[in-house]
This record gives sequence, C-alpha cells and structure tokens, in this order.
Amino acid sequence: MNRLTYIGITIAAVLIVAAIFAPLIATHDIYAVDTAARFTGFFTNGHWLGTDSLGRDIFSRMVFGARISLEVGISVTLVSAGIGMVIGAIAGFYGGWVDKFLSGYLFNVFLAFPGLLLAIAMVAFLGPGLEKLIFALCIIGWVGYARVMRGQVLKVREYDFVQAARALRRE
Repeated sequence: MNRLTYIGITIAAVLIVAAIFAPLIATHDIYAVDTAARFTGFFTNGHWLGTDSLGRDIFSRMVFGARISLEVGISVTLVSAGIGMVIGAIAGFYGGWVDKFLSGYLFNVFLAFPGLLLAIAMVAFLGPGLEKLIFALCIIGWVGYARVMRGQVLKVREYDFVQAARALRRE
C-alpha cells in the first residue's frame, strides 16, 4: 500500500480510539469554566493545547468532539449509502419512466443546490439538534450514491449473461 494510505489509516485509528476512550483520555471537564485561565498557551497549567475564551480545556473538548464527528460521519454515510443504492438500483433496473423520473428529475433537483447550503437551510428550518443535522445531511447526501449505483446497474444490464438470462426467460 501507499505510504499516505498508512498515514490516513493511522490518523483515523487515533481518532476512533480517542472517541471511544474520551472519558479516560480527557484531562479536564469539558464544561468547566475557569475565567482566570483564559487563552493560556500550550502545556500551561496542565492544559496540553491551552484554553479557550472561557478557560475551558481545548484538548478535552477536541477529544469529546471526535465522538460527535464520528457519529455524524458514520451515520450519514451509512444511511445515505443505503438510500442512494436502493433508489439508484430501482432507477437503473426498471428504466423507462421510472428512470426518467428518478434520474432525470429527482436527482437533478437535489443536485441543483449546493449541498452545504441546502443542509444549512434544512437545519435552520428543522431547528437545532444533532439528529436533525444528521437527517438533513442524509437527505442531501444520497444523490451521489444513487447516481453511481444507477450507472453500475445500467452497465451490468448490458452484460452478456444478463442478456442471455433475459432471452431464456422470454421463451
């Protein structure tokens, strides 16, 4: 494998381990406010990465933030891929007006708007909350998976063994 692949796997593994063992790794309470220790630098008073404007430990907040980032990333990817693969497979398999509606109209509606802008608008409409953010990202994230799946299904439909199976079925 490529050297950059190993570096990426190592970084991902460190983030996953940090997210899982966040309560054991964090050096301070993430909500503890210490206004006397505002904006301290690296390795000052036991704060490995310093403190923020309220005196909260940045390292501890980053470790616990990894949990939320992984939760959002994994759940959005799984749900979007599941929805997109089903819709893309339906569009590619049935073809005709189903494909025209799904890939010609529905996909293009979602692709017409910038994804991040649409997600921000949906979260503003739905209100705050992690579940609503995940829902909004899933709603706009499935289109890419659907397009890839539709293309693969259209390609497989033209293979010789599929054409032979169709010919045998018609007899």
